[in-house]
Amino acid sequence: MSSPASSFPRLQSARLYGIVDLGYCAPAQVEAMTAALCEGGVDLLQLRAKKLTLPEIEKLARLMHPITRDHGVPLIINDHLEIAASIGSEGVHVGQDDEAVARARAAVGPGVFVGKSTHSLAQAVAAQAEAADYIGFGPLYATGTKPDYVPIGLQDITEVHQQVSLPIFCIGGVNAERLPEILTAGARRVVVVSAFLLAPDVQSYVRQIKSSLP
Repeated sequence: MSSPASSFPRLQSARLYGIVDLGYCAPAQVEAMTAALCEGGVDLLQLRAKKLTLPEIEKLARLMHPITRDHGVPLIINDHLEIAASIGSEGVHVGQDDEAVARARAAVGPGVFVGKSTHSLAQAVAAQAEAADYIGFGPLYATGTKPDYVPIGLQDITEVHQQVSLPIFCIGGVNAERLPEILTAGARRVVVVSAFLLAPDVQSYVRQIKSSLP
């Protein structure tokens, strides 16, 4: 089974992936943060809310989606397939579960792209075999977003791009200071979380990162 990733041109052309993580962004700030990230120029935007209830997450997703749609930015829901299906989001993101991609595809249908988190070269290759549409690869550095994950470093970035033809978004501790060495290691796409959400001027920081990407 091959991935239908080529059916999603916005995904193919995307370089900068933002995440509205409720660990860093209060629910009351979600609308304004979504607008700032979209206006700054993120290509993709995910909602990640690990500790909220499903109704709370769905409410936030419904607030975000008109904003992302107006900016032409695909909205991706982390983990909650039923919410993605309910609101009609453009994408869904799943973790390291053996059946995650197939289950997500069945839940959301062929018109929604499915991304998967990978934490090693072997997991990245496996995600491609499972027909994910893109992968997150990391965490590159230790990060407060996912403190239980051991950072994988930069040494496999070139190799993963040689072995995996999907869009590969490098994630985990990515910020403006580290971006040059991440790109030198072979990254072409990145995910930025806390550096965006905690920036004094979110739009400017997004523009700064985006202007540095290939």
